[in-house]
Amino acid sequence: MMSYLFGHFLRGRGSVGFDCATRFRVGMVLHGSQKIGAPLTWMNAFAGENAPPGFLQALAAVAEFFGGLGLILGLLTPVAALGVACVMVVAIGMAHLPSGHPFINAPGQPSYESAAAYLAVALLLIVTGPGALSLDWLLFGRRARLMKHMPLVVPERDRLIKQTFK
Repeated sequence: MMSYLFGHFLRGRGSVGFDCATRFRVGMVLHGSQKIGAPLTWMNAFAGENAPPGFLQALAAVAEFFGGLGLILGLLTPVAALGVACVMVVAIGMAHLPSGHPFINAPGQPSYESAAAYLAVALLLIVTGPGALSLDWLLFGRRARLMKHMPLVVPERDRLIKQTFK
């Protein structure tokens, strides 16, 4: 399906810039590291009595921190992106929209622009996959399968790998 939508763009040289740009942008989700410090109560300061139960706050903190880390490394990309996307949907739907925050606001004022951007990039990574610059590609990609099934002494191995990744 991906080759139908994008041709060879996401598997070729173009994937380098695409991977870097999306990974580093989503890497900003590591602001979840602030929430890991108090995973059961981090939202109480914002929501007061309306804060969700502690275990849901902990799930959000874990999804943001480890999901962001997974997306930076490109490790378990679909799972990490799904976690980040779920947290961003809940953040927009339960915090930003009910409070009347605009999409873009003055600097220092609340808006849901960053949550929407994180959501968009997470959905993009769910649809497109990890790309060539990822641990997923290294561990589970076509190159790993070729290396696993071809003995090191086969002289044709390098030629086949080069043909595969043109």
